[in-house]
Amino acid sequence: MPPRSRALARPAAPSVSTSPGPDIPPRECPACPRLVEYRLANQAAHPDWWNAPVPPWGESSASLLIVGLAPGVKGANRTGRPFTGDYAGTLLYETLIEYGFATGRYGADPADGLVLNDCRIVNAVRCVPPANLPQTSEVRTCNHFLRSELTSMPNLKAVLTLGVVAHNATVAACGIPMSRIRFTHGQVQTLPNGLVLTDSYHVSRYNTNTGVLTTDMFRAVVARLRALIDAA
Repeated sequence: MPPRSRALARPAAPSVSTSPGPDIPPRECPACPRLVEYRLANQAAHPDWWNAPVPPWGESSASLLIVGLAPGVKGANRTGRPFTGDYAGTLLYETLIEYGFATGRYGADPADGLVLNDCRIVNAVRCVPPANLPQTSEVRTCNHFLRSELTSMPNLKAVLTLGVVAHNATVAACGIPMSRIRFTHGQVQTLPNGLVLTDSYHVSRYNTNTGVLTTDMFRAVVARLRALIDAA
């Protein structure tokens, strides 16, 4: 991980789609008081960090949408790019590169030159939460942004959710009661709107260190998505 003192450009997250359509929260989004308080504290402590709602990365024309939980405080909250700057991005991006959903090298930095191919990444909650865990009300408040993502991607075929919170947020954004479709790692099912939904345990350091998610387990999920999208 780059040292904390390293300055990062703040005007815009790199390579964010400029395609019209998705509703994006404003930089100083006031919707969730607890997250606003935490954001202000981070802005004061680290004025060179992104410290704002993290926008999606990748083109709206993509076939695959990956939905994460929320920005990590020293990851996307610092760099302004999803899954960039902390451990979670290593397994995610190296696997996406392996299966053709990304090109280049992941360097844990928005300036690393990595490019997404037919893939877009977004978080269920756009602002970093304390202890990396959003409250249910915050997930619900932010859900209309995820719904906007889903409805503004004309070529979307599949959604990969990383963890239970991302799964539940995606199901809710599709207008389906969460109790009807439970999170199950590796499951692949077609939703009533025609989207293929695939679940994986989150690519967090905790999950990989404890063996909840192994590299081979995650590779198998992405490999299956690659085959499904190529066959569609």
